[in-house]
Amino acid sequence: MKHTLFVAILLFAGCASESKKETLVIYSPHGKEMLSAFERIFEEAHPDVDVQWLDMGGQNAYDRIRTERARPQASLWWGGSNVAFERAGAEGLLEPYRPTWADHIDTQARSGEDLWYGTFYTPEVIAFNSRTLPDTELPLDWDDLLDPKWKDRILIRYPLDSATMRTIFGAMIMRQPTLEDGYAWLARLDMNTKTYTADPTQLYLKLAREEGEVTLWNMPDIFLQMSDNGYPFGWFVPASGTPVLTDGIALVKNGPNLARARQFYEMATSDSAMVYQSRLFYRIPTRTDIQPESLPDWVRQADLRPMDVDWVRLADEGASWMQYWDENIKGRGEAYLKEKGIPVAP
Repeated sequence: MKHTLFVAILLFAGCASESKKETLVIYSPHGKEMLSAFERIFEEAHPDVDVQWLDMGGQNAYDRIRTERARPQASLWWGGSNVAFERAGAEGLLEPYRPTWADHIDTQARSGEDLWYGTFYTPEVIAFNSRTLPDTELPLDWDDLLDPKWKDRILIRYPLDSATMRTIFGAMIMRQPTLEDGYAWLARLDMNTKTYTADPTQLYLKLAREEGEVTLWNMPDIFLQMSDNGYPFGWFVPASGTPVLTDGIALVKNGPNLARARQFYEMATSDSAMVYQSRLFYRIPTRTDIQPESLPDWVRQADLRPMDVDWVRLADEGASWMQYWDENIKGRGEAYLKEKGIPVAP
């Protein structure tokens, strides 16, 4: 009985000690590996802070911050497309902050009002299971994915929750002469898609288990799954080029602990942190003052072939495009084309 009482007292004391810590809540799509690493680094430097991160898609983070605008739960939003950050800034969801390195970044990789700044560039790629798909059979460009031979061989992360997939789908629409042609392209892709996964983890597992052979995703995460989990993945930049989004960071307007959020912001975007992220998590820094020799060879040698993307149009119209796709095309690509009187074959 005494032993039980003693344990209870210790547990209560421990809880009380933990309750005295400041809480810093972060919304981010950067994955448990990277988020856990930076949680540990920050808490070691600030033992009186408890960093709590919620790993979610970049679009989910924007949606949640928008929903919580009257009572923000997070103080920092770390990761997501420049399109999502631009929308959030225009809607008054972000707190202005000018980081100490603000003069060392290209103007197109930041907000003009200091509402968000880019942390790294993220190229979108075609990825594949290298165990089942030889190099001689790869779809070398975006349009190759529409070939009927890829039917039920393509896996796609559900786009409405993902800034990465919204960027890819939006770019594919804008490659076409008209919006209707863009929807037809997505409908033909839908015809070859076996599954839309609920989250990136399911995407990786299904691709590794050979439940599909090809996917569209971002290069850093594919690289990370290859190196950390040993998944049999390969990737390449499509021949005609690829959308390269700017991954951002921002303070949440009226967030509960903005002082600590600013400290984390500076820590996670310092020059040493940028080099660390490039070496361990395959990120391409946006900061122009980082010495090239400090970065890994693959960054210095990367041939990204950026696609010309109208980011303003994507920010203005992208949400309606995705809603239309979700309500009219997803899971019924062939039926959609027939209803519109559009040839099924590209």
